[in-house]
This record gives sequence, C-alpha cells and structure tokens, in this order.
Amino acid sequence: MHPHPQQIPHVSVVVIGYNDVAHIADAVRSALAQGPAVGEVVAVDDCSTDGTFELLGRLAASEPRVRVVRREENSGGCGTPRNTGLDAVTSPYVMFLDSDDVLPPGAVDALLGAAREERAEVASGLCVRRELPSGREVPWQGRLYKEEAVLTHPAQLPRLVHDTLCVNKLYRTDFLREHAVRFPEGHFRYEDFVFTARVLAAKPRIALVPDRVYVWNVRRSAANLSISLDRATIDNWRERIEASRAAYEVLLNAGQKELARAARAKFLDHELRMYARELGLRDAEYRRAWWTHARAYLGEYDAADWAVNPTSPGRLLGRVILASPEPRDLARLKELAARPTRLCPPYARDKDGTPVWAEDLPHITLEPYLTRPVHLLPLAVHAELRPHARGSLLRLRLHELYGRVAPAGPRTLELQWRHRETDRTAWRTTVPLTPATAGTWSAETVVDLAGLGAGTWDLQVRVCFADGTSREMTAHARAGAGLLRRRVVPSVRYGVLLVQPYSTHSGALSLRLAAGLSGVTSVLRGRLRRLFH
Repeated sequence: MHPHPQQIPHVSVVVIGYNDVAHIADAVRSALAQGPAVGEVVAVDDCSTDGTFELLGRLAASEPRVRVVRREENSGGCGTPRNTGLDAVTSPYVMFLDSDDVLPPGAVDALLGAAREERAEVASGLCVRRELPSGREVPWQGRLYKEEAVLTHPAQLPRLVHDTLCVNKLYRTDFLREHAVRFPEGHFRYEDFVFTARVLAAKPRIALVPDRVYVWNVRRSAANLSISLDRATIDNWRERIEASRAAYEVLLNAGQKELARAARAKFLDHELRMYARELGLRDAEYRRAWWTHARAYLGEYDAADWAVNPTSPGRLLGRVILASPEPRDLARLKELAARPTRLCPPYARDKDGTPVWAEDLPHITLEPYLTRPVHLLPLAVHAELRPHARGSLLRLRLHELYGRVAPAGPRTLELQWRHRETDRTAWRTTVPLTPATAGTWSAETVVDLAGLGAGTWDLQVRVCFADGTSREMTAHARAGAGLLRRRVVPSVRYGVLLVQPYSTHSGALSLRLAAGLSGVTSVLRGRLRRLFH
C-alpha cells in the first residue's frame, strides 16, 4: 500500500447512469466516502426517465462535491456520457464509475498515491467481480495485480491488453486531453476496448497496485443484463468483433506492434473461447451467423498470429473455424473452449500417423502436443453420477491422448467439490486410477451428498502422475441413460435431498442440491411455475 496522498482534492470521479435509480446513490456515496482526495463527483445522467436525475439532484443539494450533468437525449451507450463527464471535470486526475458498481474504501488513496509517487499518467488496481446476491468475489485479471509494478512503457507487459476495463484505473486528466483519448460515441458496445487501446497507444507510464480498487457488481438475474452478460444476440458478437478489431487497429497504427499482436491473441484466448462455450445454447441460425462473423475476422489474421503458442486452445479453435465454412464439431469445440481446456475423443491421425483434429481436416495438425509436457496437456476426464445406497456413485474415466498419458503413469485422481456461491470446498478425497479398456483409466467413489449440503457444487479434478506432476481440470459430464436426471434421495441428516447433476455451459459436471422438505418443495414449486407460465 502506498502512503496516503496529501489530503487536498486531486481526483474527479465520473459516475454515469441511465434509469438506475435503485443503485446510483450507492455508487455516488462510495465515491464521496473515499475522503478529501475526491474533489468532485461528476454524475452524468444519460436522459433517464425513472427518477435517476431527480435523485442525483437531491444528492447534489446535500453534498457540495456532487455536480450533476444531464444529457438532453439518451446516447444509447456508455461512451458518450463518459466523454461528457471527462469534459466537465476540473481535477488533475479522473476515474470512471458505473452507476451499479462501487469503489471500495481506500481505492482512490491507493491509486492516487501510486500515480503521484511514481509520476505515472495511469495507475491501475485490482477489480473484483461480485456475484449478487451471493456476494462471492472473483478477481478480474488478478495475474496483473499480484504485486506493485511500474512500467515506463506498456509494451513491457503485453498482457495489459487483457485488462480492458476503464473503471479500475486513475488517469491524469491532462494526459487524456493532450492525447485526445476519448471513448467511442453513441451506441458502441465494448467501448472500454477502444478507450483502453487508445490509452496504451499514447505510451503512458503506468503504476500497478495490488489493492482492491473497484467492485463490479454482477447481477445475472437483473431484468436488463449488462453488456458483458447479454450475449444471446448475434449483434453482441458482431459488436464484440468490431471493438476487438478497432482496438487492434488503434495499437497497430500507433506503432505498438507487440501490443497489437497481444490484442489479437487475447481475442482467441478470451472472446472466441467464451462465446464458443455457449454455442450449444443458441439456435441454428445464430450458430451459422456466429460462425460466419468469426471466420471473417479470423481471416484477417496473418501467419505470425497463428504461429505463437500453437497448442493454445484459442488458436486451435480458430483454425478449426477457419477450415470449415459451416459449423462443425460443436461438442468437441465446447470442450476445447472450457477452462481448463479438454481435448475430448475422437482422436484422429493422418495417413502418416500424425495427430490431427479430424480425418477430413488433416492440415490442422496436433503434432505440437507430442512434445508438450504431459501435465500441461488438455486431458479429458469423463464423469457420471449414478444412484447409490449411500448417496451417489461417482465414476470417472481418464482418456489417453496420442500415447502421451500411459508413459507418464497416471496414478490417482484428487477430487473435491467447490461451492459455487461461497467458494467453499468440501468432500476432498483421493481415488486410485486403474487401467481400463481402449486406452483409458477408471476410478470410482461414493459421494456423501449430505456432507455437501444445499447449493450448487462444481467438481474439480487433479490427475496425479508417477513423477509427482499433476494436472488440474474439470470433468466432462456424461449425459446419457438418464445420468443427469433429478431425483429425491433419503437423508438421515436432512430427511430428504433433491439431487440434480447437470452439465455447465462448458460441459463440466456440476451438482445442485436442495436439502430438507422445504428446500425440495421450493425447487419443485419453481419448476411447476415455469411449466405453467
């Protein structure tokens, strides 16, 4: 933690909002609570109709540091109101805050202290995604913020392009104005991508701090999902590609070739994988359109873009998409896009015996996997839960991968369940792997469902090898023969348990448990309500 800056107003916080009367006051108050370093909170109302503007007026009347700017017409995006706020600020430094998020205590002091001490034009800290209503927090790009660091040039750390957020950063106001760094105007989704690229293109001195400086509230049950969560329309995918292309071009035109290439790699490793995991949820028309847009953008990549890290799941995924004009192998691609990735059967070879993606795509070689360390391979474990007198029988099967697994000597599977909402782990156990048929290894154990309790549980697996290395992974959920069917089982502890094994978007085995008669009744009542409505 850097020392506190002098207690004089140095920072303007721009809060943007549109029809968010339920949350914007919390955002403004979290900025004011940062203390005297915040000289003003510029609240930009993007022509709300739900009372947001009137609420902001009442806040301004009671707090002289709050200034309200109302736009005369709605902009249709986040970029224009942020630009409006940027034009209005009067402090040497500026931050941005969305109306449904908050700044945690000490955020401004941490960023301002680093910026002033290190003479940095940009100071950046850790953002956490807070899942609501559970309150579970997940670090965003946590690898960048393990420790304090100062970068005299952004190209020193190309991974900076992965942190596309504008809100977990403090900027020197005159730096943004001198370099004309602004957000795209109007209805432009993912405006952060372009703004962040413009910041990096201007070659700022950057200070990184490990402090929590922003809380991104994720409300998956909200009536209107945020842009980052509302991925069900093809327009969202098209606009994500547009923003990624624009960010790449900004960096390339500024002579930042290394960062530009890192931005293209980020699209493969993040965007492409994230959307591919969800293709099974979409209809055939969406999938065809998604595939067409993806192929068009990936066709702009050059040989050097594909040459780096050839075993990267995103690069393999992209090569398969480019190779076929129509969607194909969606189940395998979903597994490949999982985190961590799984390369599931069938495993093909070309006429010379070289590993390939499929027999009809022999030019998509998997030869690099023949030299990659076994504990880094995208190994596939299938899992199924079957009824058992003492709970549920968990059966697992590890697959061979081009003859690499057997020489490594797979010995055991370490298993545990992680509670989705609380991040708590339970029921840790180790089971031996025994050779089975057709180049596979099997293991099984009984899961104590009562020991888990109510909630959503994700199965986590670690394959341990003879040389002491291991591979963490998730297990593919087998879906045949009623394996994912909901059932009620007796429990000494709870009376009854409602057990629902299911497959996540990425194909991993997870488990929902409702405990006791009231829990079971609540779930069944909700099920009936959805059936009738």
